[in-house]
Amino acid sequence: MRTILFVDDEQSVLNAYRRILHGVSPDWAFHFFTGAALALDYLKTHSADVVVTDVKMPDMDGLELLATVSQPGWGSLPVIIVTGLQDSDLKRRALDLGAFDLLTKPVDPEDLLARLRNVLRIRDYQEQLQRQNEALEIRVRERTRELEHSQREVVLRLARAAEYRDEETGNHVLRVSYYTQPVAQNLGLDAEACDRLFVTSALHDLGKIGIPDRILLKPGRLDAEEWATVREHCAIGAGILRQAHPVVRSVVGNGSLLQGSGSANPLLQAAATIALSHHERWDGTGYPDGLKGEEIPLEARIVALVDVFDALTTHRPYRPALSEKEALTLIQNGVGTHFDPRVYLAFEASLDEVRRIQSELRDSNLPKS
Repeated sequence: MRTILFVDDEQSVLNAYRRILHGVSPDWAFHFFTGAALALDYLKTHSADVVVTDVKMPDMDGLELLATVSQPGWGSLPVIIVTGLQDSDLKRRALDLGAFDLLTKPVDPEDLLARLRNVLRIRDYQEQLQRQNEALEIRVRERTRELEHSQREVVLRLARAAEYRDEETGNHVLRVSYYTQPVAQNLGLDAEACDRLFVTSALHDLGKIGIPDRILLKPGRLDAEEWATVREHCAIGAGILRQAHPVVRSVVGNGSLLQGSGSANPLLQAAATIALSHHERWDGTGYPDGLKGEEIPLEARIVALVDVFDALTTHRPYRPALSEKEALTLIQNGVGTHFDPRVYLAFEASLDEVRRIQSELRDSNLPKS
């Protein structure tokens, strides 16, 4: 049902409209008002499809009514201006204010009906287009969610693949990802940033894929040369994620559609930043770039601390797990040198949640799959 409002201060004009419209269309509903203010009161609680209004009226004229319903929030309501005045300036003002059409008194019945059919036909097209746009937006949002889910799944599977190189680390990747959440929240990061950190932190040790087994799985302390090789995992991981690694270049090739896609992907870019910088130290003595203090990305500072905590409290080939008290003592001793003091305070405030995560994700509770 289409609703049409007629506004004129002369009752005789409204009666003429009634006669013209009698029996025209069962799908049209008509409402008649002797003043613009009355029509506006109606529109505050009801919808309409078109307004046909006179110009010269007491209190509020037709141009004021047009200016009001042309403002945002009125649903782009079409207005047809009717006037008996041969005033070109008035007509120009009406069109400047957004009038859909102009009619001259006395109104020709066939002209009126043609104008109404035209505006309602356009109204139909606009609504169809709006419905199509809404349906398209829904499909785009659904597709975006699917792509985001796929990205997350690929990232987490890639992290698990890297973890398979070192069976002794168990569910280290999962625990580190979950540990970042309460710490990031206590630091004031928003939900989107926390979620991104959860996914990207899983790839912090991706570069260990490039470390030889004889070094990575060595059951004892590493010598200086071996330790230098292990340190390369930061640059290797970042290079893979940024598609700068020679292996990736050789597979992708200069002409591939995938070339450069890593650097354009914000998720992989964030993961590369963490992979590269999670062994930097607050005092600048870390690796690979010797970044200091705030130069180190916040996400990497968060991962640096929770990564060390999990490493200290789990069994490694070269030493048994430490108790929580021993691990916290070592971490506290590193605040201001190894770790960002602000990140440590957030970690300290998160300890109850960290303990819960640690308990739920013990290696015996959630074996590799």
